[in-house]
Amino acid sequence: MTTKRIGFFTRLLDKVPAKERYRLATEQIQHAERLGFDSAWIAQHHFHEEEGGLPSPLVFLAHVAAHTQRIRLGTAIITLPMENALRVAEDAAVLDLLADGRLEIGLGSGGTPASFLPFGLTSEERGTVFAENLHTLIGAWRGDSLAHPDNHLYPPAPDLARRIWIATFSVEGAIRAGKSGHGLMLSRTQPRPVNQPELPLDALQNPLVDAYLAALPAGVAPRILASRTAFVADSDTFARKLAEPGIRAQIKQYQAAGHQLRGESFDDLLGQVDAHVGSVERVKASLLQDSVLPRVTDISFQVHSVEPPHAETLRSVELIAEHIAPLLRALGSPLLTGD
Repeated sequence: MTTKRIGFFTRLLDKVPAKERYRLATEQIQHAERLGFDSAWIAQHHFHEEEGGLPSPLVFLAHVAAHTQRIRLGTAIITLPMENALRVAEDAAVLDLLADGRLEIGLGSGGTPASFLPFGLTSEERGTVFAENLHTLIGAWRGDSLAHPDNHLYPPAPDLARRIWIATFSVEGAIRAGKSGHGLMLSRTQPRPVNQPELPLDALQNPLVDAYLAALPAGVAPRILASRTAFVADSDTFARKLAEPGIRAQIKQYQAAGHQLRGESFDDLLGQVDAHVGSVERVKASLLQDSVLPRVTDISFQVHSVEPPHAETLRSVELIAEHIAPLLRALGSPLLTGD
């Protein structure tokens, strides 16, 4: 049994201009650090401010590194097909030095389909380009020569090759991550099969955990991060009232994308987007129903799609730190089975 690490996650979606988003997110991460969170994770999104407020995660984390001391800083995720892999390798190497070795690199191939076009790609090409860029990135960090015997990454960053996390919705992606000894990143929600819209999230993600663990090379310690939406307030009534506009806005996006609703009540909608919302006791009870969480090494909490005001995000972080994180840390990580 190992102690589970608890993280804070932000998509930088506060309803303010970009500069203010970055200031508030920095404050939220500092608050999480003071309260004992182990890690802070940020998402990358291009062009669409309602999807995510940050196109340049490594730049932002360099700023956060200068304003924190202990908390680990991670990307969840960098959309690698849209990047120059060598520039990512260089920027991450510099950032990791500035952050005293606190950087974690989460990578993925996905993103808003239209966002690929300005980068000279289509969404259909993303898997192939991701694999090519990941190969280049790892080789640079491991010190391979780069197109000429005299070219090697500077500053060198061999440790970063051991801090890669791969985000995936598929068993195949989990197997690839496991075979390579990378960490596995599980999303806060994911699409259900058309013929099984009622499946709970853990029924979709436990097979990924199984496949990942089976594929890990002998002697390689598992790293599994589960992201979850959790908004905790001092009362159920207040939490639900604050959460409802954001949840209903996300449901409209789901319907526009062709997904069918599984019910019309607010509780049905929370289940549809896999959100844990309410008082401490309600969120505790809800999280304890998630059979994936005892099996992971890391859990990161975000408030998306609730999008509460900054003060209520800080309060939610406080309540998670005081009342929920200790419970989850005590679950340990059996890892190899679902018990």
